[in-house]
Amino acid sequence: MRSWRRGMKEMDLILGPFSDSELPGLSDAEVAVYERLLEENDQDIYPWITARLSGQRPGPAEFSALLDRITAFAAARLQPKS
Repeated sequence: MRSWRRGMKEMDLILGPFSDSELPGLSDAEVAVYERLLEENDQDIYPWITARLSGQRPGPAEFSALLDRITAFAAARLQPKS
């Protein structure tokens, strides 16, 4: 639920579908990292994700693998369906 009610609509649209689809497959350790990520401000998380779309890798190292996964998931959702 915390993934869908973030305070920034953009983050709802990124984290909500990610959590619905990917959270059940994450390990306990990955879920713990995700929970810590959710404690961060949306105004910080959003640029960490969007910058990765252009090849930059900002954000705390602890979240790096998870941010890569979220970014890849969000980018795949934006691809036009053929």
